[in-house]
Amino acid sequence: MGRVDTALQELRGAQKSAKGVSLYSRFVNRPAGRYLAAGAYALGLTPNQVTLVSAAFSFAAVAAVALCAPSWALGIAVWAALAVGFAFDSADGQLARLRGGGSAAGEWLDHVVDAAKLTALHACVLIAFYRFPEGYGTTGDGWLLVPLGFQFAAVVTFFGGLLTEKLKAKPAPGSPAAAPSTLRAVALLPVDYGVFCVVFVLLGGGRLFAWAYAGLGVVAGLFLLAFLAKWFRELSAVPR
Repeated sequence: MGRVDTALQELRGAQKSAKGVSLYSRFVNRPAGRYLAAGAYALGLTPNQVTLVSAAFSFAAVAAVALCAPSWALGIAVWAALAVGFAFDSADGQLARLRGGGSAAGEWLDHVVDAAKLTALHACVLIAFYRFPEGYGTTGDGWLLVPLGFQFAAVVTFFGGLLTEKLKAKPAPGSPAAAPSTLRAVALLPVDYGVFCVVFVLLGGGRLFAWAYAGLGVVAGLFLLAFLAKWFRELSAVPR
């Protein structure tokens, strides 16, 4: 059995809990990341190197959104690069577990890249709306507020989720993990980053992209309100 096959076998038994994960991440992104992690392991790459590969794909797509006029070819290329970058983002953590555990520096790098990617992606949509208003049908100045609002919701959700995980009470050692909810996994699809990436296929549709992006932004705002209420309630029960 080759190194890739051996790594895949070990990774199948070392997956994180599927609780709180959408169907896309559970059945598309994590499995893709598993294969990439196994390949990276066979090549002798480190988790930090895989994180940087993820960043390269992601930021190439981000730059293309801001610099290139909208077209269907651009949309497919941007979506593909974002999706591959997201899969490598899953692979770095899986590779770390395969190698016996990650480091605090590696986790820091992963989160910094994620935060930079989120911030830059919405900022570049704003730039695209400004540079190509005829191509996107965003001639009114009000359209420039849409990426700013979406960016706010995405960044606060990202930071709030990370902080909640750090502050809330940890389960007792040996306690059984909660079973993942299929209903919750479906409900989380609209705010899954992988699903969000698909909207960029519509870049060639001009105004169609603008409205689809705005619609997801509204959904992100509504989910943020729900998440904030849930997280505050959970942390209110944690003694200081």
